Amino acid sequence: MKEFQYVITDPEGIHARPAGLLVKKANEFASNVTIKKGDKSADAKRIFAVMGLGVKKADEITVCVEGEDEAKASEAMEQFFKGNL
Repeated sequence: MKEFQYVITDPEGIHARPAGLLVKKANEFASNVTIKKGDKSADAKRIFAVMGLGVKKADEITVCVEGEDEAKASEAMEQFFKGNL
């Protein structure tokens, strides 16, 4: 399992547009991608789950990637967050 922490810098947090892009990116991989905020977690391949976390600017999240292509998926997801959120 690979994981990384990220602090959201987008002024709107994870709102509809980046959440849709996040789900699309997560679905490119066979690995399971989970986003954790505090004591809540969500499957990054499901938009309503991601939106349900209510992630705002300056919130720290943990992204966990587990599966056959986890190294590639983790790197791609980290780059996605840095470029979009």
